[in-house]
Amino acid sequence: MSGILFDTSIYIAALRQGHAAILSLRRASRTGNGSSHPLWLSAVVLSELFIGASDRKARRQLVQTEKAFTKLHRMLVPIQRDWSVAGQVLARVGEKYGYEQVGRTRLTNDALIAITAARHGFTVLTKNATDFEKIAEFWPFCWEAG
Repeated sequence: MSGILFDTSIYIAALRQGHAAILSLRRASRTGNGSSHPLWLSAVVLSELFIGASDRKARRQLVQTEKAFTKLHRMLVPIQRDWSVAGQVLARVGEKYGYEQVGRTRLTNDALIAITAARHGFTVLTKNATDFEKIAEFWPFCWEAG
């Protein structure tokens, strides 16, 4: 089963443009060839969205989003192995690009998103191509810049 996973950057860009409907599961995810793929929500992305939620209304909307994805069994949660692989991948990214320049801790969430998506064969859509490109050098996963 293939699926689509939006990175936090996709949600943030849509919300900043006033497109709160992006948090709704009614939105169909489609690839360029017209075939439909289910939309999944990463627990890592959900956490980042909660951190950035500016008010009670935004947090309530996120709680509803979480409930909807959970009810459909479409929450993607990293397992222990994902954390381990993320650390190994980030060590290699740091060796190549420099630990301070890359800011490994900043990449931790992106690595978890990528590695968890890869385990399920999902495609990550992101507006943060630079970080995902670095991660993809060391761990194969499908991603697209959106």
